[in-house]
Amino acid sequence: MHHLEIHNLAAGYGAQMILNDVTLSVDRGEVVSLIGPSGSGKSTLLRVLIGLTEPRGGEVFVGGDKVDYGKRADVAKLRDRTSIVFQQYNLFQNMTVLGNVTVTPIKIRKEPRAEVEARAMALLEKVGMADKRDAYPDDLSGGQQQRVAIARALALNPEILLLDEVTSALDPERVGEVLDTIRSLTHEGITMIIVSHEMSFVREVSTRVAMMDGGKVVECDTPEVIFGSPREKRTQDFVGKILRH
Repeated sequence: MHHLEIHNLAAGYGAQMILNDVTLSVDRGEVVSLIGPSGSGKSTLLRVLIGLTEPRGGEVFVGGDKVDYGKRADVAKLRDRTSIVFQQYNLFQNMTVLGNVTVTPIKIRKEPRAEVEARAMALLEKVGMADKRDAYPDDLSGGQQQRVAIARALALNPEILLLDEVTSALDPERVGEVLDTIRSLTHEGITMIIVSHEMSFVREVSTRVAMMDGGKVVECDTPEVIFGSPREKRTQDFVGKILRH
């Protein structure tokens, strides 16, 4: 059984369709990266998966359980199993680093504060931010804020972690520290779907790479195939242009 299964997924905004017949499966512990031109549907796919954009067709299964995005209870259950990190950090400016990481487990899930804070400190240590536990977002660099956002997502103990262009809003000198954090997570068995333009990083950490264009998955294979000998012409054109720069 696949950890995540997407069948013929369709979604859009108003009259514009963004996803058209997306089909993709992800096994437990896999790291699947989505690549493709801007507007190909990569970020929209993640938004649909987490329940922020309701699909117009198709099916999604998590651990064999079908997700009914029209039912609030199904979406709530989905978000117990899945977390997302966006390109914008979206930290609460009036909360400390520790407060940002613990607020959802404590306030929404009603988990014991001592237990949550201990878990949060372990996660902050993992992302190299334990010494900033009492700092506020305004005191942190963009890279530091993004590492806190990753710790916040991990504090929910997700089975599946979605990462949507998490380095695109960062200064170039801060990109490496965030990529190093994600790189370390790929060895921990969390199923991950990554949207990124950092092609060398994608090639290094992914078990498979899915090329998207026109709201569809054009081709999905190992990094060696996608970057070395892709079968589809659209993939060949895209990768060829990327690798020339």
